[in-house]
Amino acid sequence: MAMIIGSPTRYIQGKGEMKNLCSYADNYGKKLFILTSASGRKRVEPAITQGQGDSEIVYETFNGECCMTEINRLIEVVKNAESEIIVGIGGGKIHDTAKAVAYYMKKPVMIVPTIASTDAPCSALSVIYTDEGVFEKYLFLPSSPNMVMIDTDIVSKAPVRLLISGMGDAMATYFEARACKRSDAANCVGGKCTLAAMNLAQLCYDTLMDSGVQAMIAVKEGICTKAVENVIEANTYLSGIGFESGGLAAAHAIHNGLTAIPETHKLYHGEKVAFGTLVQLVLEDAGEDEIMEVIDFCTEVGLPITLKELGITEVNPEKIMEAATLACAPEDTMGNMPFEVTPETVYAAIMGADALGRYYSE
Repeated sequence: MAMIIGSPTRYIQGKGEMKNLCSYADNYGKKLFILTSASGRKRVEPAITQGQGDSEIVYETFNGECCMTEINRLIEVVKNAESEIIVGIGGGKIHDTAKAVAYYMKKPVMIVPTIASTDAPCSALSVIYTDEGVFEKYLFLPSSPNMVMIDTDIVSKAPVRLLISGMGDAMATYFEARACKRSDAANCVGGKCTLAAMNLAQLCYDTLMDSGVQAMIAVKEGICTKAVENVIEANTYLSGIGFESGGLAAAHAIHNGLTAIPETHKLYHGEKVAFGTLVQLVLEDAGEDEIMEVIDFCTEVGLPITLKELGITEVNPEKIMEAATLACAPEDTMGNMPFEVTPETVYAAIMGADALGRYYSE
């Protein structure tokens, strides 16, 4: 099997870039279909209008879930608008929905994060959920987005919890890529991990350890420092390329399993992935120094390390086993671990990670 690395055609990151959106999109068409939330539109429309020129824009409000019902609804809206390029502005589920709509309609797609909460923007992947928000499937796309553009002034003014969630998602990148490398598993673009992808995954983790706490403190004040710029790049680009071209393993499978527990639905994707990373390290019987570095980082920035912090105040063994079983579903990525994993060993690892989290947080 060949080594393959995937990435967006163009990645743009900087302060005040939102006003340049239409000029960047002009490479693909003058008729823009912008999918965003109602609050997101209020935040970005003035800057977009400032640089709109002769572009035509149709705004559509996202219904809140990346599900086939929403995707099919938007396909009809785009058809009626005769739009030439799909633009997803907002967070991960908007990005995944925009990518899916563009894929089914064979149109170019531009992804514009207003938060740095996931590594979805750069990937050739959409995570599809049911209408009720339970993980359903991965939609693997033939290519990454045509363009990813980030206005760091906007991202740095978003609630700090979103940046922290992105760090939780990005933290898993190195450990999952490492597991895939050890098992010689295929990555998310149908090949094996390249040297570049593995090093980007490592750089992603190192950047979080070096700049994560500083970035969190700055964003709490609404300030965009160099540390914030570094973490935005780590959360978005380094993690996006690292996870997709390195591969996914236990951490994201644990996240998907946790979607079966309703109490966790109020947490962000990256918050659950952070706990999934701790579970993966327990599964791997990782060294104490490595586990402690992850626990210390999570504690300092405010990522969950216990089931209680995930919203599970009463631990029901049957529910935890249901999550463990879902995490081991054949279509998920638990099989990329370099050893046999069963629902029983995942259950034990979840409970073991919770016990470690409680021990070190008390």
